[in-house]
Amino acid sequence: MKSLQQIHSLSYIVISHDLAVVRYLADRIGVMYLGKLMEIAPAQTLYEYAAHPYTRGLIDTIPVPDPVASRAKARNVIRGELPSAIFPPSGCRFRTRCPYAAEICAQQEPPLRVFGEGHLAACHFPLQTPLVNASAEGVLV
Repeated sequence: MKSLQQIHSLSYIVISHDLAVVRYLADRIGVMYLGKLMEIAPAQTLYEYAAHPYTRGLIDTIPVPDPVASRAKARNVIRGELPSAIFPPSGCRFRTRCPYAAEICAQQEPPLRVFGEGHLAACHFPLQTPLVNASAEGVLV
């Protein structure tokens, strides 16, 4: 797929839960949860500077060949039960499983905010600091 992409200047849309495969194939990654965009960024940026707790949780589940590192990562799993996709939670859809969730997460859906060049995330309590005075409004994702 990678060689065909380069030879024919192709673009792919890959939908997967396997972030190791996504990392190999993608230049730009969008992370969704229950039908909502949580974060979008260039692949390298997303893996190094994930802003959304769900993105970080997914990245932390990628297997590593080092047993010591693997055991350490096993503690950073996404906990809780997946909510209904038919009746999603109010506000932030990830809030029922998020370790940082607060009352605002139930009341308001977080807007996409800018975290860097082409890096947007929707979280009231992101893992990175958003750019000051930068609005995602009008930004094409």
